[in-house]
Amino acid sequence: MKQGRIIIISGSPGTGKSTAASIVAEESTLSKSVHLHTDDFYHYIRKGAIPPFLPESQEQNLIVIEAFLEAAKRFARGGFDVIIDGIVGPWFLEPWLKAAQDNYEVHYIILRATKEETMKRAINRSKLDDDANMELVEKMWKQFNDLGQYESNIIDSTNQSIEQSVSKIKAEIEKKSFLLTA
Repeated sequence: MKQGRIIIISGSPGTGKSTAASIVAEESTLSKSVHLHTDDFYHYIRKGAIPPFLPESQEQNLIVIEAFLEAAKRFARGGFDVIIDGIVGPWFLEPWLKAAQDNYEVHYIILRATKEETMKRAINRSKLDDDANMELVEKMWKQFNDLGQYESNIIDSTNQSIEQSVSKIKAEIEKKSFLLTA
């Protein structure tokens, strides 16, 4: 059985990553695929959960990332195309770089839109009140705005339809242009 790929589609809220990830998983070129939405792993915590955007959640966030990384690796070993959908910034890439070192094919794709477009798309998308939601989205947009060596992993979704973003993502996967290397 041929090992599958791990494709991380990341970015701040409002960039189209969840919609794109779902379509990429459905239209995978492999015979099997799975869409792992990282938020689901946070919802599995039934007691002691810390909102993942708070500074004191760092340890919890690393545990959650390791949990979905292990799930992703198992699916990949089973021949699945694994589409990871979530906020996986460069500050959380260490375990994914290790997976690449362990011969997993790991793609790291970041969707980014302008601040104005991101804020417009993200309005009313959270269980938080509108002001807290907008403040959080703006903070996450800033975190994804200067990514150093990962700037080349950006797909600008500002003026793209979801179909255009998906087409660009699929083309980059096929070219292997956004692979993580150890």
